[in-house]
Amino acid sequence: MTKPSSTPDPASPAPAAYPLPRTGIGVDVHAFAPDGSDRQMWLGGLHWPGERGLAGHSDADVAAHAAADALFSASGLGDLGSHFGTGRPEWAGASGTTLLAEAARRVRAAGYIIGNVAVQVIGNQPRVGTRRNEAQAALSAAAGAPVSLTATTTDALGLTGRGEGVAAIATALVVPDGRGEE
Repeated sequence: MTKPSSTPDPASPAPAAYPLPRTGIGVDVHAFAPDGSDRQMWLGGLHWPGERGLAGHSDADVAAHAAADALFSASGLGDLGSHFGTGRPEWAGASGTTLLAEAARRVRAAGYIIGNVAVQVIGNQPRVGTRRNEAQAALSAAAGAPVSLTATTTDALGLTGRGEGVAAIATALVVPDGRGEE
């Protein structure tokens, strides 16, 4: 039996009556700098005096980097490395908040509204809870949108558990602003 032409094909998605939100995931991992290095610890947009720094092309702020990566992922603009990678010398030594602010600017320029970003730091040091509110404020200011920050350890498992480095995972929610195509 042939379907009438007015019946929509169930395999075809119905056009959205409003812009649908998009989500993205970002990940960043950096090893600790060698003992005796003058690298400073930057995490969540904050300097952590007395903590061993992380090695990296920029300031190695895994929280800010994962947030920026999640924004690029949600908006379909690629990933952190395609925008700020080691092959881009103009970003050498840049702060994580500078990268996050630039990522947010590019995402907005591509036609998206940033809803929020959630970041989880994975590592033994530094103890994020003591400065969580301050870090959330710094990251939110850079993104121009709410950024929440949590932290966990891996109970001595993996590179973060062995104290070899710090990782972060982030999710971002963006919504097309209606200027471009979804």
